[in-house]
Amino acid sequence: MGSFSGPKDWGRLLTAMLTPFASDGSVDLKGVRQVARHLVGPMRNDGIVVCGTTGESPTLSHDEKLAILDATLDEVGGEVAIVFGAGTYDTRESIEYAKAAERAGAHGVMAVNPYYNKPGQEGLYAHFSAIAESTSLPVMLYNIQPRSSINLETATLKRLAEEHPNVAAVKEASGNAGQIAEVCATVPKGFRVYSGDDALTLPVLSLGGHGLVSVAAHIIGDRLKAMIETFPSDPARAAAAARELNPVIRAVFSAPSPVPVKYALARQGIGSPAVRLPLVELSPEQRRHVDAVLASKAAVEV
Repeated sequence: MGSFSGPKDWGRLLTAMLTPFASDGSVDLKGVRQVARHLVGPMRNDGIVVCGTTGESPTLSHDEKLAILDATLDEVGGEVAIVFGAGTYDTRESIEYAKAAERAGAHGVMAVNPYYNKPGQEGLYAHFSAIAESTSLPVMLYNIQPRSSINLETATLKRLAEEHPNVAAVKEASGNAGQIAEVCATVPKGFRVYSGDDALTLPVLSLGGHGLVSVAAHIIGDRLKAMIETFPSDPARAAAAARELNPVIRAVFSAPSPVPVKYALARQGIGSPAVRLPLVELSPEQRRHVDAVLASKAAVEV
């Protein structure tokens, strides 16, 4: 496995990796390796998050998740950071996943807000604390109110970061710029704030964020990486790049994620457009829309 041990090694661009499925609906582990290699090679990712929402984690079994982690670690784990999506709405299950990820050699775990059962802030604190205490791996919290229907408030995040040294980062996908600014201003030194929304990458960086956990980086990772690297020295050029890339990002989210990005990547001969129910593949009209956008932006340079 790799030598990555903490968020200092996670870098600025990570992709929440999709999960390729075979024609019979099973996980395609050869495809997992292919996608991981693509992300690390031409797409220039510093790290990969496996078995997150983009990986259709709610439809994956325990054994499938660990098989995906093992395949990804074996393929690229010596080159980039591999963060495992350990979070569920069951604290005990999340702890089991965190421990399994550490045994497998992952470089960190991500824990999402517990969805559906909607705990309050004390419940969130207790849930994330229990996960952090169960592992020596660095933990990235994932605040995504649109999917979980609850918000990890700044005071709770600050408390977690101060009391648990391995709570080291947050993927902020609340869509609330005011809250993200507050988070960047109040978290401990060294704590890293990642945008969880491709379209808001530059606003988050401008507020003090560190980087991006992306979906669109499956197909424009090299351009997103260049944009992120350009921002500190030439924010105007980075902003122009963001405007150029925005139609591609919008196309990636033109249907429930990860359906469009799976289709877009499969067009390049990487992985498969197949998804598991309750998701369904793009309609012919939706495919034509994605095709048109990608064709028109094929020559975009950053």
